[in-house]
Amino acid sequence: MVVWQVQKPWLKQNQPYRANFPILTGGYGGYGGKGLAKGWTPPVRKPPPTVPADYQVDVNARYFGTVIFYHKYRGYGFIEPMETEIPTEKVFVHWKQISSDDRFPILVKGLEVEFSLMTWNQRGLNTLRANNVTLVGGLNIALQDELDANEKMFVGGQHLRYTGTLKFYSPRHGFGYVLMDQGYDVDASVPSELRVDHEEVNAAGQQPVHMRNIAVEFGIYRNDRGQFKVYNMTLQGGHPLTQDALENRISMGVGTYRGLIAFWNWRQGYGFIRPEPNCLLPEKVVAKLAEQAEAARQRGKRVAEDTLLYFRKPD
Repeated sequence: MVVWQVQKPWLKQNQPYRANFPILTGGYGGYGGKGLAKGWTPPVRKPPPTVPADYQVDVNARYFGTVIFYHKYRGYGFIEPMETEIPTEKVFVHWKQISSDDRFPILVKGLEVEFSLMTWNQRGLNTLRANNVTLVGGLNIALQDELDANEKMFVGGQHLRYTGTLKFYSPRHGFGYVLMDQGYDVDASVPSELRVDHEEVNAAGQQPVHMRNIAVEFGIYRNDRGQFKVYNMTLQGGHPLTQDALENRISMGVGTYRGLIAFWNWRQGYGFIRPEPNCLLPEKVVAKLAEQAEAARQRGKRVAEDTLLYFRKPD
């Protein structure tokens, strides 16, 4: 007897991509196979272009080239350099090395760019990567708005904004859902709950973090399948959804201080620092520490030390 199991919809996205999987013939699994098809060999991934282990990069040098490939959703591509002194025919580029004004840095095939070089160890191989990729002349790359204007169908226009609440966003799964505020004069076909995908989270070129129950503003577009989705989501007021903004961080200057790690949670990536006794913190910082310690006591929490400073892994 065959026992059928129902696949939960929210688990389907965790299943492996099966386009290159071998076809089973005869036996179990519903296809009647006992093993892999005869003569099938797994695809061999071509190794990246390498340079000698002692290759030295001039980090101040700037080079010119043309984008020959870029995968928008995976965030990587290749640049064909114009200079012959670069020892590889193409240079790998990752989205984090793109200097961009777009909400999610992208490149397009045929774009002429300027870049520096950096070495990168990939699986024991010494490779080259493009760094600080800009337009020719050094200007930041800004392509997304123009591309969207030509490719997307907007509800009310590209720059019309709506407000609502971000119910959740998961960086691991690359999507979330927004509940639009009531009162907007939109077509009845537009749902009040809309999906937001990774590339439409405006985090000022940074990796979006996990978020829940945040007031946001956004546009709405309809994709080729007729689905309505969130476009260019920001905090209300237009500020990008960076972690600093979400934590209401305000810079206290460029001074440095000394202290000891009092606590570190490596799983969640945060901890607390105990400043040294002779460390003179800014008055605003001291006042804020006392204020939050008193607020915690009023909520019934026991506060052993009221001078601990919070930090997270990126700090």
